[in-house]
Amino acid sequence: MRILAVFKRVILEMLRDRRTLALMMFGPLLMLSLIWAMFQTNATQTTVLATQNVDASLVKAVDGTKHLKVVKLAKNERQTARQLIRKSDYAGVLKEEHGRLTLTLANSNPSQSKLIRQGLSLAKIKLALQNQTRIIKQQQAMLQTLLAQLPATGRQLSVGSQSTAEKKVAVKYLYGSADSTYFDAIFPIMISFVVFFFVFLISGIALLRERTRGTLDRVLATPIRRGELIGGYILGYGTFAIVQTLIIVGFSIWIFKMQVLGSLSGVFLTNILVALVALTLGLLISAFAQSEFQMMQFVPIIVIPQILFSGLIPFDTMPHWLKLIGYCAPLYYGSTAMTNLIEKGAGLLQVGSELGILVGFAVLFIILNVLSLRKYRPV
Repeated sequence: MRILAVFKRVILEMLRDRRTLALMMFGPLLMLSLIWAMFQTNATQTTVLATQNVDASLVKAVDGTKHLKVVKLAKNERQTARQLIRKSDYAGVLKEEHGRLTLTLANSNPSQSKLIRQGLSLAKIKLALQNQTRIIKQQQAMLQTLLAQLPATGRQLSVGSQSTAEKKVAVKYLYGSADSTYFDAIFPIMISFVVFFFVFLISGIALLRERTRGTLDRVLATPIRRGELIGGYILGYGTFAIVQTLIIVGFSIWIFKMQVLGSLSGVFLTNILVALVALTLGLLISAFAQSEFQMMQFVPIIVIPQILFSGLIPFDTMPHWLKLIGYCAPLYYGSTAMTNLIEKGAGLLQVGSELGILVGFAVLFIILNVLSLRKYRPV
């Protein structure tokens, strides 16, 4: 009953604080919408490559690359590649001198440099295939001529099936489509991060506010146990965290048309567990802050490592010692489970280990929360 009393008090206080409630429910939707708009804009950015004295067939093949625009420079252009890039803000300059191609990249935006290199490589492959196709067609024409000169009884030979270069490739996508952007790839990660960030921030500040106002001291003056107090807080703030999670996931499916290949219930469960971990961690961190300003100082220390190890930076490319730190970040397991559920079609059993680790983090933080209340009341 004491837990229910704390739960009821937390619910009533949150309902009275409409500003905090609105921030918790609609702040994540605004953040996701802003991130979506930003990545949609960046995905259609055009990269400009300037060419001089380059073979026309190669220029035409490179110009066919998506989001890559080719500008032909005059043959008598005397400026160096460095000067051209600084003057006209080209992403790269491709020149051919004495039969040798030289590519100079500004590299102020590595993604643009990568696009140019890929476009040039694909163009060379395309020209090679076209050349092979031309040779094959010539050989087929010669064979047809030879067959026409043979007697009727000897014309049973077949010219051959369609060459591999001439066959069209039917492309299918398990997740997304040909119009998918980088935002679609990181969307599962961003959902978990937004849930974690807002629950951590609001739960930590809410408990800190009770301490600074003296509410926590008055509650601890009653016969209530520390475990019951923490349980009441988790039930109270957890209720709003669950509602927030349902709103975020529902908003993502309805507005952003998020495609879920795996278990939809697993998506909800994963985010609820992420919210629970953020809630218990926020309550724990608030015990070490003396003011809301100090609580805000803890935010980058806790949140930035979570986003770094969430999958936005490829985890497999990190050194081993850095991976060991990443394994201690709860959001790593949450984002991994979300990516497997949404993009790879995993079910609850396939992400069971990640969900189990999230539960373990939550239990650990609950125990530490109970222990941290000793300095406020030793009973």
